[in-house]
Amino acid sequence: MNMMTGYLGVTEGEILIDGHDILKEPEEAKKHIGYLPEIPPVYTDMLVSEYLEFAAELKGITRKGRENAVNEVMKLTRILDVQSRMIKNLSKGYRQRVGLAQALLGFPDIIILDEPTVGLDPKQIIEIRELIRSLAKKHTVILSSHILAEVQEVCDYIMIISKGKLVASDTPANLERLMNGSESVRIEAKAEPAEVRNILRAIPGIKKITVEDTPVNLDEPLTEARIELQEGLDLREDIFFAFAEKRCPLVTLKTEKVSLEDVFMELTQGEGEKTDDGNL
Repeated sequence: MNMMTGYLGVTEGEILIDGHDILKEPEEAKKHIGYLPEIPPVYTDMLVSEYLEFAAELKGITRKGRENAVNEVMKLTRILDVQSRMIKNLSKGYRQRVGLAQALLGFPDIIILDEPTVGLDPKQIIEIRELIRSLAKKHTVILSSHILAEVQEVCDYIMIISKGKLVASDTPANLERLMNGSESVRIEAKAEPAEVRNILRAIPGIKKITVEDTPVNLDEPLTEARIELQEGLDLREDIFFAFAEKRCPLVTLKTEKVSLEDVFMELTQGEGEKTDDGNL
């Protein structure tokens, strides 16, 4: 992120923003970028509106259009009600919104967000995610985060970097498909493992059956099984009716998906300590 925005120089290669080299033509390149670092770059002794007017002036927005520009981003980020308050008196969530409003001034083509929801409460996180999704309709939004659930929630394309190397670049669905290799279903049945295997083996389209005996008590065994299906098949109804025909109760029947956490760990394993080096 720091290299893309010009805060750090590259060790090799080049970074072009709309055809402008970020190091050789920083002013031209940065006209196309709105950037929100993990810690919002706000001056806490300024009023919200005062700070945004200052940021608009720094971005080269004309005096004539400055007021409208500031009002527009305050409305979009829902901070109109605190525009006359000192930034130091705002909650972390509102400070994050002010920082985001600063990044949106001038509505640049590319909006770069670094850990935009860290430290926010659940309600604030939902609101920021909704805002990011709305921005993505008209802008290219680049999101950097270690919160994989957030990445899976808002991103339509993912790049995983480990130890400075790109280890994956694809859509969330394709990454899950790559890891999973096939569709899978998990069931729990009130039956012995051998009976569960026999019922499942009679169903066409099943590639693999992994059975685990998890008894509730001696009188009522409960068997859990993971079923891998041939790609493109949905056999949930076939499984349901097969167990119903044998009068064998199913207490759980659900499709199982690989999480982005699983994908991340699989792609970055064996890379040594990864506590802070893996990123998306």
